[in-house]
Amino acid sequence: MPCPPLVLGSTSPFRRALLERLGLPFLTAAPEVDESRLPDEPPEALVARLARAKAEAVAARHPQALIIGSDQVAVIDGDILGKPGDHANAVRQLTAASGRSVVFHTGLCLLNAANGRAQSCVEPFHVVFRRLSPAQIEGYLRHETPYNCAGSFKSEGLGIALFERLEGDDPNSLIGLPLIRLTAMLAAEGCDVLSAAT
Repeated sequence: MPCPPLVLGSTSPFRRALLERLGLPFLTAAPEVDESRLPDEPPEALVARLARAKAEAVAARHPQALIIGSDQVAVIDGDILGKPGDHANAVRQLTAASGRSVVFHTGLCLLNAANGRAQSCVEPFHVVFRRLSPAQIEGYLRHETPYNCAGSFKSEGLGIALFERLEGDDPNSLIGLPLIRLTAMLAAEGCDVLSAAT
């Protein structure tokens, strides 16, 4: 039995590239969700809420599909590090992370738009940064300009050189889409990735 249509509720090129690894056909759709944090909302609750909201926002346009929603934040000492947006903010983020551990929380929701069933999880992933000199930070940012990435790095590129070690169940979580958990969620919806991959 073929998998239902699959829609990634994201315009992130990183998430799209990750989902392509599963070999399933899918569409992408912009979820158009307000991503503002609620007052005193813990990071884990924030990403869980936004992942579901993104899936629900896309479901109305794809009523027979399985919709994937995902959201991610980086946290250091309880403070959320967003996307830096520019060089100066990226320098501040990497300077703060130098020699320390940063936790990435990735919210994932798989919503069956046909019956309203939703499966959700939050995957933590820990990144321990090397001690970085100002020159190393500048060199990295000039090379990769990761200004649209939470935490100011791309682990799938030169950003890997910033780290002392990585700790977590699924390295894909760090890039923004926990494929191990997603594969299990798809299986629960009758979509066996290994049988359905093209």
